Amino acid sequence: MRALALSARGLRRDLRASDVRALFVALALAVAASTMIGFFLDRLDRGLTRQAGQLMGGDLVLEQSRPFGDEVRSALEDAGLTLSDQVDMVSMVSHDGAFQPASLKVVDSVYPHYGEARVDRGSGVERIASGPVPGEVWIAPRLALLLEVEVGERVRVGESELRVGGFIEREPDQSAGFTNFNPRLMMHHDDLAATGLVQEGSRVEFEILAAGPAEAVASVEPLLERLRRDGVEVRDVRHDRPGLGNALERAEKYLSLAGLAAVLLAGVAVAMATRRYVDRHLDTAALLRCFGASQGELGRLFALQLLWLALAAAALGALLGLAGQAALLGLLTAFLPLELPPPGWLPLALGVFTAVAVLVGFAGPTLLRLKRVSALKVLRRELDPLPASAWLVVAVASLVFGALLWLYSGDLALAAALLVGGLAMLAVLWGLGALLLGLVLRLTARLPQGAGDDTRRALRLGGRQLARRRSASLGQLLAFAVTFFAMAMIAMVRGDLLITWQAQLPEETPNHFAINIQPDERDAFVETLEPAADDRTALYPMVRGRITAINDQPPQEAVPPESRGDNALRRELNLTWQEALPEGNRLVAGEWFDELENDQAGSDWLSAVDAQPLTERVPISMEDGLAERFGLTLGDTLTFTIGSQEIVGEIASLRDLDWDSFRPNFYVIFPPGVLERFGHSYITAFHLGDNDSDTVRQLARQFPGVSLLNVDAILAQVRDVLTQVTRAVELVLAFVLLAGVSVLYAALTASRPVRAHESGLLRVFGAGNRLISRVQGAEFAILGLASGLMGALLAELATAGLYVAWLDLAPRPHPWLWLVLPLGGAVLIGAIGHALSYGLRRQAPAASLALLGEA
Repeated sequence: MRALALSARGLRRDLRASDVRALFVALALAVAASTMIGFFLDRLDRGLTRQAGQLMGGDLVLEQSRPFGDEVRSALEDAGLTLSDQVDMVSMVSHDGAFQPASLKVVDSVYPHYGEARVDRGSGVERIASGPVPGEVWIAPRLALLLEVEVGERVRVGESELRVGGFIEREPDQSAGFTNFNPRLMMHHDDLAATGLVQEGSRVEFEILAAGPAEAVASVEPLLERLRRDGVEVRDVRHDRPGLGNALERAEKYLSLAGLAAVLLAGVAVAMATRRYVDRHLDTAALLRCFGASQGELGRLFALQLLWLALAAAALGALLGLAGQAALLGLLTAFLPLELPPPGWLPLALGVFTAVAVLVGFAGPTLLRLKRVSALKVLRRELDPLPASAWLVVAVASLVFGALLWLYSGDLALAAALLVGGLAMLAVLWGLGALLLGLVLRLTARLPQGAGDDTRRALRLGGRQLARRRSASLGQLLAFAVTFFAMAMIAMVRGDLLITWQAQLPEETPNHFAINIQPDERDAFVETLEPAADDRTALYPMVRGRITAINDQPPQEAVPPESRGDNALRRELNLTWQEALPEGNRLVAGEWFDELENDQAGSDWLSAVDAQPLTERVPISMEDGLAERFGLTLGDTLTFTIGSQEIVGEIASLRDLDWDSFRPNFYVIFPPGVLERFGHSYITAFHLGDNDSDTVRQLARQFPGVSLLNVDAILAQVRDVLTQVTRAVELVLAFVLLAGVSVLYAALTASRPVRAHESGLLRVFGAGNRLISRVQGAEFAILGLASGLMGALLAELATAGLYVAWLDLAPRPHPWLWLVLPLGGAVLIGAIGHALSYGLRRQAPAASLALLGEA
């Protein structure tokens, strides 16, 4: 109890000291950043994932060609999931002698889990949080146009006649896939049996749409794995929507990265401030040793004092974190109509743990000096305890930060790789910093000796002062470089993420797809569309084919067990042929067809393309993601059944596709001259403005067999989520910047006694306030310039590694960084250091020289 009281009194007295304030601010910022991002990720991830799940109708979707059994349904319901049944099929719909194929969506009374349907029921568009009632259907405007039917009239579906209750403007779970080529008709599940459409052998897809918390979905993962092995297609938001899932995943990684950068910077600030704290308390520790205190008692006393500081900083940081996440969510209120769960206690606990861990890891080794102080230091000031080894400080701090990295990322391999790489980079930086600092100091020393130029004289004196305490200057240089690196890295990653997201969905992203364009309609369709389309992709020929063998084995046996339920093995694939590599495709392995034609190996298939039937293997280009899932590489073969014929393709190249572009993409591409013999149609994508509905009507009337798919609703939903994520990263950057400023403040505070002593000496030898001010400004500017150069180098290297290994982005250079960071560093550190040294310049020389003992 006595130690607790003494430590509390000591802390109250020490709060007047700048180093303790720096410690407090750094710890509070670390806790604030970690708790805010923890709260934010926990709440926003659930909200955004749920809204993203709206695109496919639920948090989990199961699909197969037969009804699901009671066992599966019971397991999902017992896990806490709410189920909605849905049936998809294609059927002919008729009205007054007009017939038109339509994509039927059969929904139950639970539909939809999320979102609302926008339906025109004759009196304007309404938002409805349900599907059609029994006896009623909703149809797409294009189907109404083709059948010439109005609201209130009846259409025949199978053996039933149902009333048209409205026109679908937007579905809450509209699919972006090409399985729904025909215009939509939505009906109630109770009317399905009477239509007589579901018969033995009918091509019907039965779906279970499940909604519930992430914990419930995770709890049924063993069941989902078994269903995948049995051929059931299992979809969730990250796998089924690669564009949206990547955006969410990258946003989470960015926020985690920003939080770790703030914690790292706070740790560096703690380490810098602790040195000054220990130097100030050496005399106090020596006096306590004179009064009989043991090393253990000294250790407990100062540890308790800093523990009080950590708890107070954790409390303030937790409040700031709560306020920060509330501010973040407040920014998104207009875009996030979902009701989010309240904050939990886990981020608070992690925040307190972060404060204690940072204090122990970054300050603990330095505090050991206070335990080893001798009582004789009261009489002999040169008897300071040996400082803690720099490598001991670095080792302990690295282990603590590595543990925090593992905790926040959840990836042990990544944490270990970053930790080892960071330590290696630190060693390189130490040597590089010494060379850079030496180079800068030599340049300043060679400045002309103009007697009348105070600026040159200030630069020379500032450089000499840095050279005189080279070891301390190098430590500050590294601290500032790490600070600039972390701040620049977070800013660059944020900017590159925004550029990637904006490039993913530019304003003229195709919002319509035209499918089933027949060869004899191709030219007329392009002629009709060209005047109205703002942007149009090429017309791609398309042939339907099924994979019936892989390397001469049945597909289910040739692929890894986890891929046996892959949808690409259960349905016909869209195949195409192209002479040149399509836009948005990038070869990652192998050669394209034009290069193969020049090879001797290509002569066999070239000479046999006109054979009926085709007996030679033909080269094909395959999407690298599908090849990876199937365990295939260059030289493997796939047998495709097209109609009654088989074609064997040998993988000649692998392609990386831009799935986020909303343009036609194909898993498999053949060379010209192979697929033309089969019946084929064409597909294209194009962008129409909001006022181009007449063009759609004209295309529908002139080409009734062409399926027009409007994906405007999907684009709007994806853009909404990307807008939310963009706003989310804005405020997080502020905490990283504040943490960086805390490092600058702590480092400059730690060197205050030395600089006070030097300014006192300059005053003794006749220097005026103006010269001392310029010398101090020049010293800080030189440090900032060198730190900016090192920070730019480190930021470029680190971001390139992060983009490739973690964020799945293409590395890009940042030339502006090499200009902005050095100059900005010189101005920033020069200004802050100059401002913090104002009191020293106003101090009498005797008072400044008296600080020599603390230096």
